[in-house]
Amino acid sequence: MAIFMLAFLAGCLAPDRVVYGPRAAATASIEGFGNIRIYADSNRQLPEDSDWLPVPSGKEVNYLVLSGGGSGGAFGVGILKAWTENGDRPEFDIVSGVSTGALIAPFAFLGAAYDDTLVDLYTSGVAEKLIDADFLPKGLLGPSLLKQEPLRKMVERYITRETLAKIAAEHRKGRRLLVLTSNLDSLRAVIWNMGAIADSGRPDALKLFQDIIIASASMPGIFPAVLIKAKSGGQEFEEMHSDGGSASSILTIPDGWMADPEKGAWPKNTKVNMYIIVNNTLIPEFSTTTNNTLAVMARASSALIRAQTRSALVATYLYAQKTGIRVHMASIDTQIPYDVTDPFNTSYMRTVYKLGYARTASGNLWKDKPLFPEKLPVAQPIEMKP
Repeated sequence: MAIFMLAFLAGCLAPDRVVYGPRAAATASIEGFGNIRIYADSNRQLPEDSDWLPVPSGKEVNYLVLSGGGSGGAFGVGILKAWTENGDRPEFDIVSGVSTGALIAPFAFLGAAYDDTLVDLYTSGVAEKLIDADFLPKGLLGPSLLKQEPLRKMVERYITRETLAKIAAEHRKGRRLLVLTSNLDSLRAVIWNMGAIADSGRPDALKLFQDIIIASASMPGIFPAVLIKAKSGGQEFEEMHSDGGSASSILTIPDGWMADPEKGAWPKNTKVNMYIIVNNTLIPEFSTTTNNTLAVMARASSALIRAQTRSALVATYLYAQKTGIRVHMASIDTQIPYDVTDPFNTSYMRTVYKLGYARTASGNLWKDKPLFPEKLPVAQPIEMKP
């Protein structure tokens, strides 16, 4: 009876959606925007137009990959800040972002001038305002535990028309900004060409850009999924998009390309440097797990994400060995206490920020192989240089 009542209440609280089928899903597009997205698992080449592959200004392509990891995104922000101060941070020809990496990606793409914006976003405490929970039963049976409004307001505050215009200008120079979401209807990862969206000139471009960032950063069940209007033939409907990390915590090379290295060849005589920042730990973190449903689910989810990330790094590394891409990897390599019930804790975010900053400032950050030690040191106080 209890299970029946829960199912009944969930059905009552769920909003109605237009029903559409797999054929419509396979051919759906965002009306008026052209080829702004592809499925990551597609075996087809990228669209023929030149909006996808970068147009390098020199003989090297610098590719920055920003992973998911929630509040661990502060680690990547610390890296970017110290990298700028070290004086050897390149201008990236491609930047990709997943989940929290999607929040960072537009500003990393625009360069060092936005470092302080990212530092404010990840260390000032503003992220704690994202905690706005729905009361039971709506929180458990509705679209999510937390409300979307705080996250949307944050994205709208930082991603403005001015930001969009600057991204469009860089896109026209040949640089590329990519973000990953998960299409929950099709169970497929979607790569969005954010620069092409910004450069579309459409009045609804800002809203679509913001929706994609919000969707990619919306952890399933924690934040509600985002409905994005699409069209196939004469049918209009809304696709449901959520955390890109559900499909892959990093966006490096589309799966179809990895399976066939002859596809998507880079420009001849061009060296590719890929910098992968994993905003998470990839080695064992011991913690006695409380024997209750939520704690067990959280630990299992953490194990799944780490295994998925490590597999993606190994696949990227093997592809890079075949194609000559030079891979540099970084991840959180210190066990830092984390409370799953307080996901945007400012103290935690400042600690991982300082870790990323310190590792980069000392020149002890990048690894060239996906090898991870079995023992993880416990965090010690970290000092930033003035």
